[in-house]
Amino acid sequence: MKKVLFLLCLLIGAFGLAQENPKIAFGPYIQQMGTKDATICWSTKVSEPTITDPEGNVKTVSEYKHHKIHLGRLMPNTEYTYDVLNDGTDEGKGTLTTYPEEIAPFNFVVTGDSRSRHDVHAKVVAKIMETNPRFIVNSGDLVSNGRSIEDWEAFFEVNKDLMRNTPYYPVLGNHEKDSPYYYDLFDLPNNEKYYYFTVGDALMIVLDSEGKQISQPEFVTDKNSEAFWQEAFSEYFITQKKWLEKVLDLNKEAGFVFIFQHKPLYSAMKNRKAEAEKTRKFWGDIFERHHVQVFFNGHDHHYHRATKNGVHYITSAGAGAPLYDIDFELPETKKATKIEHFVNVQVKKNKAILLVTDINGNEIETVEVKRRK
Repeated sequence: MKKVLFLLCLLIGAFGLAQENPKIAFGPYIQQMGTKDATICWSTKVSEPTITDPEGNVKTVSEYKHHKIHLGRLMPNTEYTYDVLNDGTDEGKGTLTTYPEEIAPFNFVVTGDSRSRHDVHAKVVAKIMETNPRFIVNSGDLVSNGRSIEDWEAFFEVNKDLMRNTPYYPVLGNHEKDSPYYYDLFDLPNNEKYYYFTVGDALMIVLDSEGKQISQPEFVTDKNSEAFWQEAFSEYFITQKKWLEKVLDLNKEAGFVFIFQHKPLYSAMKNRKAEAEKTRKFWGDIFERHHVQVFFNGHDHHYHRATKNGVHYITSAGAGAPLYDIDFELPETKKATKIEHFVNVQVKKNKAILLVTDINGNEIETVEVKRRK
């Protein structure tokens, strides 16, 4: 079923009858998809402030206004066309397809660490589009510096054709820096830092491994540094952990559970081994106890899959950032390769198939997980 959706009346209220349609800077792009609702976002340029350094060099920094429209009373599993400008051009057009109410096969894509090498990122996006996913999850570090609007300009330029037709769910990485731009540009469930959504009987949970963006004061000594950081984030992460337990309990009948976080629980890098061990210690057996099938993360720029007591821990961070060497092998490691890639997850009735594909479309490995009983 296909329907045409006109947004002109909403735009008149937003911009006024006398104002010409503005040129879109970012978007349009799709957020918060459901079975009967969706959100469409886009941004327009409103000014160009400047900043001058002591040598007299002037830098222009664009300011944008962010727009979003929440759409309700849509039909499940239905394709709509939309036009946020309705001016006779293709600039504001796209399509959205609501999620099905019934349990039906679908696929989604996981990618991560797209923050640099935009030419590589563009090639990965082109391959992703060939799979025609219902949605995308980026496992964090979407950009190099979340507080630099120039980085977001590059990100949306690379993804514009993908995001105008496909919902895009981001994960907070350390390079997002808890930036206000992140929360302005994306419209996400829950508190936007960690959230969940469902498609059919599959549960998708996005976690935040980063916490609040704060700086350690200069007067804090090395002796007290670790205690400073533990105390700064302990309450936040404990609250998030309690939230996760509740979400998993509420959705215990879900056939598939996929969890996404930026930092890994198992790292194939020597210099990140200790950090991964701390992360595992914090979460404990929560993923095994709730029979989570797959935990996706980014941060380590390569592909790595480890398994422990039925849970696949997959590092997928090959969407553009410079690749990292694999210099440490864990007993849990099943596959590790230094390559640009993405994961196409095909969710079927009784199983999910993870097709790990490199930037040229070659298969790295295929992983099968069974539906939870």
